[in-house]
Amino acid sequence: QVKLVESGGGLVQPGGSLRLSCATSGIMFRHFIMGWYRQAAGQQRELVAQIFSDSSTKYLDYVKGRFTMSRDNVESTAYLQMNSLQPEDTAVYYCNGVAGNTHNYWGQGTQVTVSS
Repeated sequence: QVKLVESGGGLVQPGGSLRLSCATSGIMFRHFIMGWYRQAAGQQRELVAQIFSDSSTKYLDYVKGRFTMSRDNVESTAYLQMNSLQPEDTAVYYCNGVAGNTHNYWGQGTQVTVSS
């Protein structure tokens, strides 16, 4: 059974930091492109960061220099370190794993709220 389980969300003040984790099971993790998406209230889901099997990354322009995505192929876990958080970063953050055209999995999401 495939599982992607996010954790690490919460309430943080502007300028603060959070580290999201996406623990996976049931997939050949090292072969998957892992991604973090977010969806703010009333908005479409958007791609925040991706990490490829060679650990190269790409980011949404707005988060470049503030967010860092990484992966641990031994623990089958992806991470998103988020620094200098702003109220505009408030959203539900979802973990995604993709491999080829037939494997596309989502986690249940974790809420990130940036507010004073």
